[in-house]
Amino acid sequence: MTNPASAAALLMLLALASTSSAQLSTGFYSSSCPGVYTAVKSVVKSAIAKEKRMGASIVRLFFHDCFVQGCDASLLLDDTASFQGEKMATPNNGSVRGFEVIDAIKSAVEKVCPGVVSCADILAIAARDSVVTLGGPNWGVKVGRRDATTASFSGANNNIPPPTSGLGNLTSLFAAQGLSQKDMVALSGAHTIGLARCTNFRAHVYNETNIDGAFARTRQSGCPSTSGTGDNNLAPLDLQTPTVFENNYYKNLISKKGLLHSDQELFNGGATDAQVQSYVSSQSTFFADFVTGMIKMGDITPLTGSNGEIRKNCRRIN
Repeated sequence: MTNPASAAALLMLLALASTSSAQLSTGFYSSSCPGVYTAVKSVVKSAIAKEKRMGASIVRLFFHDCFVQGCDASLLLDDTASFQGEKMATPNNGSVRGFEVIDAIKSAVEKVCPGVVSCADILAIAARDSVVTLGGPNWGVKVGRRDATTASFSGANNNIPPPTSGLGNLTSLFAAQGLSQKDMVALSGAHTIGLARCTNFRAHVYNETNIDGAFARTRQSGCPSTSGTGDNNLAPLDLQTPTVFENNYYKNLISKKGLLHSDQELFNGGATDAQVQSYVSSQSTFFADFVTGMIKMGDITPLTGSNGEIRKNCRRIN
């Protein structure tokens, strides 16, 4: 009879071994495709040079992918007559963008090592490269994911936090993915880059009181109050530097200049105020927590081993 302690230790090891994220590693392509990183980075950098906003769009693709069935590139699949993907779900429709950049990266990677690198890993690497290109922190991306042969329209509708979310809803939607409230506040800092559509901030700038008056009026000027007019007009999520990755997003929250309702919820007299304050005081603390959050998000239920496939074209199943 083995003693209970060693039996428990063995169970722990077995549990660890069975979590798929344990199979992801930063060295997964070190012999099969060492050129993948250079190939991804060059396309990302040229795409961002062409349009600075694209960096934020790529980070968002990774987020919206990982929150539905895990980081499996299910978001990239196009709808067909016989297949319903995630692109037309409410959080994505008319909103997620950058698919053509992912296609260009896939082509570049296929030239270097055909049939080796998944679209899921391309998204993870491209998100990191986007953050770095815009001035944010660097980290080693764990790879070894494979691509889904399925997608979940309902998952996209239910799992991705809407901009109307309160702190409780944000916290629980992140918790459902194994991410803590601390991870949620740090990952929200990705809103230091990128733009949002009027339809997503209209209610906050017209109807809510936890917003700086002058800031609200500025945003109203580009976002008519009537729903259906100017819905796609854009405004920067970080009013100071929407194409630089730093901690200004949190500074804006402290001065009540969060663009989305869900942004300002992070600093609104609740449990996360102190964390926001800490990121205002220390950008390096924000960067460290953001990296931790991105790595954890990248670990959400990946397909590994013989599960899934390596797509030839990111938009369709082989």
